[in-house]
Parts: sequence; C-alpha cells; structure tokens
Amino acid sequence: MITGKNCIAGEFSANGGVEFKTINPKLNKENPTTFVEVTKEEIEKAVDASWEAFKVYRNVPGKQRADFLNAIADEILALDQELIDAYTMESGLPEGRAIGERGRTMNQLRTFAKLVETEDWRGNTFDAAEPDRKPLPKEDLRKTMIPLGPVAVFGASNFPLAYSTAGGDTASALAAGCPVIVKSHPMHAGTSELVASAIVKAVEKTGMPKGVFSSINGRVQAGVDLVNHPKVKAVGFTGSITGGRALFDIAAKREEPIPVFAEMGSINPVIITPDAISQRGGEIAKTYAGSITLGTGQFCTNPGLLLTIKNDNTEDFIAELAKETIALDPQCMLHPNIKSGYEKKEADVTSQSGVEVVGKVDADLEPNYAASAIATISGSEFLANPKLHQEVFGPFSLVVQCKDDAELLQIIEGLEGQLTGTLIAEDNDTINLIEVVDALQNRVGRIIYNGVPTGVEVCPSMQHGGPYPASTDSRFTAVGVHAINRWVRPVSYQSFPQSLLPEHLKG
Repeated sequence: MITGKNCIAGEFSANGGVEFKTINPKLNKENPTTFVEVTKEEIEKAVDASWEAFKVYRNVPGKQRADFLNAIADEILALDQELIDAYTMESGLPEGRAIGERGRTMNQLRTFAKLVETEDWRGNTFDAAEPDRKPLPKEDLRKTMIPLGPVAVFGASNFPLAYSTAGGDTASALAAGCPVIVKSHPMHAGTSELVASAIVKAVEKTGMPKGVFSSINGRVQAGVDLVNHPKVKAVGFTGSITGGRALFDIAAKREEPIPVFAEMGSINPVIITPDAISQRGGEIAKTYAGSITLGTGQFCTNPGLLLTIKNDNTEDFIAELAKETIALDPQCMLHPNIKSGYEKKEADVTSQSGVEVVGKVDADLEPNYAASAIATISGSEFLANPKLHQEVFGPFSLVVQCKDDAELLQIIEGLEGQLTGTLIAEDNDTINLIEVVDALQNRVGRIIYNGVPTGVEVCPSMQHGGPYPASTDSRFTAVGVHAINRWVRPVSYQSFPQSLLPEHLKG
C-alpha cells in the first residue's frame, strides 16, 4: 500500500508540511496519493542511521550481502501487480515495459549478488616480503578495495525501476558494502515507495542494520541537503546535464569534496556510410525509425544525430526515414513537463538556420503524446551552430549531410562526450573507417557496429558512460558488474600481522 511517506531507516514518516502528487500522463490528471516532502530533520535522521549502519555493514561478509540483494529481488517480485499498476499509472508506459524493467531490476540485483559471493571482485593483490633484497629489503604489501560510506542515489525519470530505488546505483552500492539513501524521483514516488517497502522487508529478513537503506520524497532542496551532508560519501545520479552538473558542483564545494557519478546528456551519433544507404537504405530507415521512437525517445541512448556523406541516395534515404518514423503511432511521454521540454527543444533545433524538417507527425494528439520528427542540415551549417549539438529528449533525430570524409571527421571530433557512437557500414567500408573509429572512440563510451544504441546489456563488458557531459567520470560504467568500482577505494596493508588483516587478505 502506498502511503506517501518517507522511509527513514525502515520506519515510514511524514513530518513535513509540503505535499505533492504524481501525474498519470495518459489520463493527464493527478494520481490520488498525496506525498509528503522530507524535512531536514528526517534527512539528518536517515543519514545518521546510514553512518551507524556503515560501521557494521562494511564488514558484513559478501555471502550475506548477496543474500540481502537476492532477498530484495524476491520482495520486488512479491509486490506483483500492485507494483506494475503503480508503474504504469505514474509513467504512462505500457505494462509490458513495466514487466520487462522489473525483470531487469531483479537481474541487476542478482548479478551483483553473484559477484560479491566471493571476494574476487576486489582485485586483491599480494606482494610478498623480500627481507634479503639488496640494496633495500622489500616489505610485505597487500591491497584491497573497501567501501566509501553512505551513498546518495537519485532516481531517474525515464526508468522508474531499473535506474531508480533498487536500480543499478543502489544495487552496486549495497553490493560494495555502502548504505544507500535514495531520493525518489517525484514523477514516480508511489512506485519508489513500493520498492522501498520491498527493500525494508529484505533488510528485516536478512538481519541487515536498519540504516542500510532509506528513501526520501522531495524535489530540488531535498537533493541539495542530502549531497551537502558531511556523512554522505558519494552520489549516483541519472538525469539531465543541468541537474547532474548542479550536484557535481555542490559536492565539489563541500569541505570534504565527494565523487558524483552522474550519467547525463547524450545525442549518440550514428555514422551511416553511403554504401550502406545504397545497399540497404530502406532497411536502415525502418530500423532507425523504431530506435528513434522507442519508448517515445526517452532513452539516454536514443540516436539523436545521424551523420552521412551527401550523395545521390541521401535525400531518398532521409525521406524514407521520415516516412517510417511518422508512420509509427505516437506514444505517451512520462510527464507533462517532459512533453513541454521536448517540444521546446525540438522547436529550438528546427528553428535554427539551415534546418529542414523532413517529416513530423501532423495530427491531433492526446495531451502528453509526442509528435515524432526528422530534420536535416548540411555539415557546414551544423559545424557553425553549437545549438544543434543539444540533446532533444524525445522521438526526434537530426540528419547531418556532410560534403566529404574530412567534414565528417571534423564533426565527430567537435562533438561533446557521448554515451554511444554507432557505425552502419558494409564489409567493404571497414578499411576506410579506421580514422572514423579512432575519432569516435575518443568521444564515446560504447561503439556499436551495424546495430542500434538503444538497449543496454547488463554484463561485465558493458560500458555505460563517456566523456563529459555524457557522464562526470568516463573511467566508470553505470551498468554491469564493474559499476561497483564507483563506490570503493583502494587500501594497502604493509607488514601487517595475519591477525589484523581482513579475512580476504590473509594467507
């Protein structure tokens, strides 16, 4: 049952006077539950409890942390239809998407559980003493990874489950031995509360310290207060460049600066060779129409920029892409604010000099449904206008027609950091793509060949991050088991007696 309260170390409370409701974007009306924003005192209580829990939880054996993560997955599944209904009611997304995202969330939790069952993930290193080494003896040295401390996690608007309360940031932080305080996203606070209740049950069933998890309701000020708290030691965020950069700056200005691992904006460039267009332009157009509109374009890996060399086939391909895109049924966006943001950004881009709108849905739409659109521009005009580099969060893509390979390379090298880059090519193109790959890998975290960027596999080889502003630290991933490395730091033990070493460093 959704109460509208904050979850403070296992206890549900609502001491504040500021209230809000979520929106059902399909019906364009408020949902019935009233949510109460967290107070500073409740934040203080949550963080204090997490700090006390950290003293215990950081030493909980990996097998027990694994049991805890698996119990969370079990309790999420036990929420059954109540969770699915809350998800669809607050997001406007279909039930199939809700079920799929629930499965992904559970898979992430179970993947991290499997990871921490042994201590191999710490990457322990052992350097034996060499007392007789000349000219100086060598001391015994052993290195391991230890958790940073309480982590503040900010839920994402576009993934109410997989990037939110029990999503990848929370799962990886708990796996590392860090307590978590989640600031739920106000667009799906009810979904978040249900998941929080599942985590509380898992805490109780596995005997974890109560302060290992809290979840708070709130908007901007709640996030600021949380990040400013001296006992919070790291931040996980998925959202806009504006929001992520604001948190990054707050964390950097603290008396003790802390890391902010923010996954932010990306237009995910796609390079399509002329041969690929000539050989299978219709197939590519159909595939990319589906990718551009998938989830109403509300994915961080949405292909918002297509690059190709202008030739006799280019205009036909762009026309076909536009035809395929606008033929797909318009879909509901997550919230009225996201719909208005999409319309503003799309208008900003399409009103720029040289931009031609090739196709756009022209129909009377329900209030929060989005009109898909495809536009095009020349390479020289794109290079001259930085405003065209901005992310349009929704079902929109800009096709840039470059005059030659040199201009294509110049565009790639001038892009801001991106999550992904994609090459659509024929086998005979590969010898000519070495420079393109070299330029692209310097700007992105993941390169796809003859595929689509939408869809992020949860596995060890996944890199979900990239140079700024795709993320605040391109050395780390937000998806896959290596996401755990964000929440730990290395410690070396020199000349230590066995009795004082952690168990996983003994021997």
